[in-house]
Amino acid sequence: MKKSGIINAPLSGALATLGHGHLVVIADCGLPVPASATVVDLSLVRGVPSFREVLDAVLDEIVVEGALCALEAEGTDVEQWLEDRGLAPRRIRHDDLKGLLPTARLIIRTGEATPYANVILQCGVDF
Repeated sequence: MKKSGIINAPLSGALATLGHGHLVVIADCGLPVPASATVVDLSLVRGVPSFREVLDAVLDEIVVEGALCALEAEGTDVEQWLEDRGLAPRRIRHDDLKGLLPTARLIIRTGEATPYANVILQCGVDF
């Protein structure tokens, strides 16, 4: 058994395959994901697990060199959640964010029901 970190086996395994430049999406429960995408669905009921909980767990596991969020999230709790974690996401239209989903290596679906609670993280390296 793992001592620490993410214990969800599919999520832990998917995170272990990531490399420099790969895109990881942390999504609310309403984001329409492409059928071809690799999705780890953590949602249980509305709000569980929350966007923030999943974001924090993922940020503890991977190196992030950039982030994107919806322009429509400006001035919302979502923007604050990202900034509180040291992310300075580039803002793009929500429709453009959805257009990038097929290029994501991994999409993690949360139970979050807050509008525009989605972020695309670009993996970096720690060397």
